[in-house]
Amino acid sequence: MPSKKIESAVNQQIQSEFYSAYLYLSMSAYCQEIHLDGFAHWLQVQSKEEVGHAMRLYNYLNNRGGRVILQTIDRPPESFKSPRRMFEQILKHEQELSKAVHKLYKLAQDEKDYATEVELQWFIKEQVEEEKTAGDILQKLTLIGDQPATLLMMDHHLDSRE
Repeated sequence: MPSKKIESAVNQQIQSEFYSAYLYLSMSAYCQEIHLDGFAHWLQVQSKEEVGHAMRLYNYLNNRGGRVILQTIDRPPESFKSPRRMFEQILKHEQELSKAVHKLYKLAQDEKDYATEVELQWFIKEQVEEEKTAGDILQKLTLIGDQPATLLMMDHHLDSRE
C-alpha cells in the first residue's frame, strides 16, 4: 500500500494526465476549425494516449491498495495563434509533465516505495519520447515558417499517425 504522500502525488499526476488529454483535445478542435485535419487527427491520438497514461496510474494506484480521488480538470485554452505556437506550448507542457514525473519519482525514492519507482520508470521513458516528438514537429514547423504549401504537406504527414 502506498503512503498517503505517494497516493496524493499519484492522484495529482492522474489529474495532470487528464488535463493533458483535455488540452490536446482543445488543440484538435482549434485545428479542425482552421481546416488542418491532419494536425487535428494527430492531437486526437495524443489526447487518447494521455487518457491511457492517466488510466495506467489510476489502475496502478488501485492495484496497490491506494485510493483514487479524481480532481477538477481546469478548462484548457481554446484558441492558439498558429500551429507553430501551439507546438511551442505542447513542448513546454510536456517538459512540465516530465518535471512532475521526476518529482514524483524522487518522492517515491524518499519514501522507499520501490514499486512506484519501477512504475514511474515507464513514465520517465515515455516523457523522453513525448518531448522528442513535440520538439521534432516544432523544429519542422519552424523550418517551414508560414508557407501554406509546406504547412499542408506537414498536415498530410501528421494525418498518418496511428
